[in-house]
Amino acid sequence: MMSIQIENLLVGGVVPSSADSQAVRTWWDTVVDGGPVGFIIIAMSVVALALCIIHFIQIRKSALMPSDQLMEIDQRLKSSDIEGATEYCLDPMNDSFLTRVMGAGLSRYQASAFGVFEIKNTIEEAGQDQAARLYRSTDGLGVIGTISPLLGLLGTVVGMVGAFDSMSLSGGSNSEQLAANISMALVTTLMGLALAIPCVALFTWFRNRIDSLASEAGREVERLVLHLESGQVAGSGMAKSSSKSD
Repeated sequence: MMSIQIENLLVGGVVPSSADSQAVRTWWDTVVDGGPVGFIIIAMSVVALALCIIHFIQIRKSALMPSDQLMEIDQRLKSSDIEGATEYCLDPMNDSFLTRVMGAGLSRYQASAFGVFEIKNTIEEAGQDQAARLYRSTDGLGVIGTISPLLGLLGTVVGMVGAFDSMSLSGGSNSEQLAANISMALVTTLMGLALAIPCVALFTWFRNRIDSLASEAGREVERLVLHLESGQVAGSGMAKSSSKSD
């Protein structure tokens, strides 16, 4: 009797069979359910990851405003070596946010007789231009964060259209095709949102980071410009004293 009950339990499906164990879905099955739209979203996620890595490397203080460059320019301006500071900033080997801004200002300072009065405007314009370049570099991440939900919505529409088509052709008897189309609709929506949320968050974070670093660079540049102004005042004072003595 016991053997008959065990056989009944096995036949009744209480004990999981090998077919049930094979029915476990993997993440790849979910990706495949997304169809062509899902693979497009995956490709965009790879691009977004690459952009995030690039931005994390570029948008940081040590890259935009290296401490060694700041010290070198500060020492040269303190010693009134304006020409040497200009050459240092314009050297392609020292290319950075700081040297581009200071290079533009020092070049104007040397080229114009009223350079001490024009240098601040020149530096401000150069700083705005360099900040705009950094903003434009993050536009790719913002575009991905904007269109990925739309791609998810496109996949949803395609999946629902396919679901209704399968129902109209089979009269609702083809449940496998119906389930596949509905799965595509839901999976693409999930993938689009999963990509859009971190992209929009990181896009905003990078923008705020640029604002913070640009503001800090502006304060450091103003401090460096004070050396030029103090040198100009000292030079004019010496000129006046020499003229009086004559």
